[in-house]
Amino acid sequence: MIVREELKIVTGNSNRRLAENIAGYLGERLTDCTVTKFSDGEIFVQINENIRGADVFIIQSTNPPADNLMELLMLTEAARRASAMRITAVIPYYGYARADRKDRPRVAITAKLVANIITTVGADRVITMDLHASQIQGFFDLPHDHLYSATLFHRYFREKGLTGDDLVVVSPDVGSIKLARITANSLDASLAIVDKRRPKPNQTKVMNLIGAVEDKVVLIRDDMVDTGGTLCKAAEFVMNRGAKKVIAACTHGVLSGEAIERINESPISRMVITDSIDHANKKLTEKFDILPCAELIGEAIKRIFDEESVSSLFEDHPLVI
Repeated sequence: MIVREELKIVTGNSNRRLAENIAGYLGERLTDCTVTKFSDGEIFVQINENIRGADVFIIQSTNPPADNLMELLMLTEAARRASAMRITAVIPYYGYARADRKDRPRVAITAKLVANIITTVGADRVITMDLHASQIQGFFDLPHDHLYSATLFHRYFREKGLTGDDLVVVSPDVGSIKLARITANSLDASLAIVDKRRPKPNQTKVMNLIGAVEDKVVLIRDDMVDTGGTLCKAAEFVMNRGAKKVIAACTHGVLSGEAIERINESPISRMVITDSIDHANKKLTEKFDILPCAELIGEAIKRIFDEESVSSLFEDHPLVI
């Protein structure tokens, strides 16, 4: 039996702060790498340490720009050519996940395309967190550990006293019903669903509400917030239906375009996201709370390195969706 004697943590530029926190949780340091650009914009990657025979974990979210995805692929390629024994792509936020089906003629299923590329370039395993659709796990022809941020959010809400009959968890669309149901069950809250229609990409028109929110504290739960259009319209809708207060919780804060301004001007009193995406250069206001996910990801890495169960992380949380 071959024993992996050395754990190496590698990262690109997409979220170095998160990678440093994960390495700190593991009692390791980041492997020295050069990830930079030539004057024409081409990316250059070099791993500056010996990783032969090592168990390498490459931490890199693939949110825009596309350079982040390219860095992940190049780091994986470099690790493979450097004779790493096993390469695990740790992708806290898996970009292009919304393009997971052919819902109109002549479009690319980009979530599958990206999975194919990551597999082809040489990754042996993948770790992701709160995929936009759980079935994307099946796009990878290699072992895939899917982490759930629910453990982080549920702890946060309980500490804030957001539980019980006064709380209703709202799914902003049909696709988030399962995630909202898990949150409602964990917090002993009721469940409601906003029925919406999307006439064009990034444009949403709210149509109806299934459930009661009058005189309730509303918690809108979703896997991600991009432009904030769906989220803010759902918040306005439930406030018009008599909700006392609206709190929003989304795992991945993409926050593109005018999302931050839109959320600040909305009736949402608190916006809770994780640090799966780097927000250092975004001007977030006091309305935003950021939950660290380094411990969750770090523990998953530790268990994989030690050949232990990752699913046991969630035994106390009914996350079968």
